[in-house]
Amino acid sequence: MMNKDLPRWATAFVMPLLNLLSALLVTALVIHMLGESPTESLQILINSAVINPEGLSYTLFYASTFIFTGLAVSIAMQAGLFNIGAEGQMYIGGLGLAWAMLAFDSSLPGWMLIPLGVLSAAVFGALWSFLPGYLQAKRGSHVVVTTIMFNFIASQLMNFLIVKYMIPVGEQNPASRAFAAAAEMPRLNQWFPVLGETPLNISFFLAILALLVYGVVVSRSAWGFKLRATGLNPHAAHYAGIRISKMIIVVMLISGALAGLGSVNSIMGSTHYLSLNFVGGAGFIGIAIALMGRQHPVGIFLSAVLFGALTQGGFDLSLEKQNIPPEMVILVQGLIILFCGAMENLYGPAIAKMLKLKK
Repeated sequence: MMNKDLPRWATAFVMPLLNLLSALLVTALVIHMLGESPTESLQILINSAVINPEGLSYTLFYASTFIFTGLAVSIAMQAGLFNIGAEGQMYIGGLGLAWAMLAFDSSLPGWMLIPLGVLSAAVFGALWSFLPGYLQAKRGSHVVVTTIMFNFIASQLMNFLIVKYMIPVGEQNPASRAFAAAAEMPRLNQWFPVLGETPLNISFFLAILALLVYGVVVSRSAWGFKLRATGLNPHAAHYAGIRISKMIIVVMLISGALAGLGSVNSIMGSTHYLSLNFVGGAGFIGIAIALMGRQHPVGIFLSAVLFGALTQGGFDLSLEKQNIPPEMVILVQGLIILFCGAMENLYGPAIAKMLKLKK
């Protein structure tokens, strides 16, 4: 029995759970080698990221961004494309958002500024993904290679534009000026004071809406069927009348738009200005979320919350345990990518054998 012939519950739930536990087991071993207790460290992480209301608020704040980058990678995967460029697309989406806010925050009210910022982020992210999609569709250039290169280009472009044109006179911090208060995303602690002074904002609901739309479009629409057909067998899809090149370009545009939307939570919901490193690796975390979540909306949400908890809990863990560096979170993320990506089928044969024995 091949892994693709395993029951859906095995591939969608059991295998990702086993892969996650494997990554955590390796992490526990590393923590033990550093001279700390793995169980105590896990308890600190859970208390900080889940049980404490303020910590949970930060977890959901980080998850809001990760949902968008996870969706960006996932919808491309549905078409058989591996978009590694969510990092750069989020950079450029944030640049478009900032330009819109800097140009209009003194003249437009909030009810117009916020939709304008969201739309600008999506449009600029989509535009940055257009060329890799076009080159893949029309010239055969592999999207993995072009999106990696576009990440570097976006990073250097941001550095040039911020340092050259956007830093206010007399300032040294590589960032734009702060936006007007009207351009700030409303924070949820206005309605739920228990959340404390945290940046969790209505971008969280925007991310949930994106998950719902993604689930309906991919699973319940005719276009979604064509999308999945393209990813499963492009040759058969071509003979069925699907224009593969058009599908690739459209999917990459949507993927880039979703990655660009990830900047809304970080910029309009938290800092309220454009900074040089605001992405913070969220685009690459989206790859892990898409792999672990199996491109399913529920899986993407749970994976995003997990990575949000790792980000929040890992920060507090490094403060309480001096032997555990902040980079431990990156190690855990890398291990999850390893087990859910390169080694995703590690437990497939064993599960298949157990199912045969039961029969």
